[in-house]
Amino acid sequence: MDKLKKLRFFIFRRMPAQFLFFILQNPLIKNFFTGNIYQGNLKMICTPGLNCYSCPAAITSCPVGAMQNFLAGTQRGISMFAAGFLLTAGVVFGRFICGYVCPMGLLQDLMYKIKSPKLIMRLRYAKYIKYIVLVLFVIALPYAVRHNLSELGEPWFCKYICPSGTIFGALPLLTVNGFLRGFIGLQFYIKAAGASFLLVAQVFVYRIFCRTLCPLGAVYSLFNKIAFLRMHHDKSKCSKCGACAKNCAVCIDPVKTPNSPECVRCGKCKTVCREDALNYFLMK
Repeated sequence: MDKLKKLRFFIFRRMPAQFLFFILQNPLIKNFFTGNIYQGNLKMICTPGLNCYSCPAAITSCPVGAMQNFLAGTQRGISMFAAGFLLTAGVVFGRFICGYVCPMGLLQDLMYKIKSPKLIMRLRYAKYIKYIVLVLFVIALPYAVRHNLSELGEPWFCKYICPSGTIFGALPLLTVNGFLRGFIGLQFYIKAAGASFLLVAQVFVYRIFCRTLCPLGAVYSLFNKIAFLRMHHDKSKCSKCGACAKNCAVCIDPVKTPNSPECVRCGKCKTVCREDALNYFLMK
């Protein structure tokens, strides 16, 4: 492996892109210290990553939250804007968003850099959980389960599962806002324990949340094979050394399935390929 090439890829290309997109989605860093939440007109716009509406620094909305809130409303319909946004992002980029844009992806990558034994896990059946989460917690339960008096539903994924909301939203707000701390209950502790477990697990297993629970990952994975931006394997350059498959943290062979639904576009296969046989292309 060309260690210098690998270092250049992560420090001078992908990681800066992840930090840049994080700042673009969360420019109001000062709000982490004041406990304020931006509620201006930009919150009507969705961001492509899992970036919580309640994050103090956020200026846009999470598409998963937007979908749930609309489904849970009195109109009981699907938000055409949120659905259209997700479909467009998926068709154009696929899971490239997971690798480069999503704040939860950045956090997981940083956690995985902590020195520890790494577990390379195929997650053969666990990878399907994210589709169940999408259908059940993002669509079905917010739409079907209603309060008797208000006839409104709840954003089930955001309320009971989403670690992004806990880490980037709830914890910063609770840290600086004593009034909110008075409302902490069992539900928060359970959700915080789940987020903590995921963060610890992420140190050992690469992108475990993306691969098992993320509904956005489930949506974008459906488009990986047909997205405009794809991974292209050049057979004429490939020496079939197997380095790309050996270094894939999500157990994919990019030679056989360069656009696998489970590929989160981390770029490691591209980095270790000495023949430059793997590259991103638009509709090639």
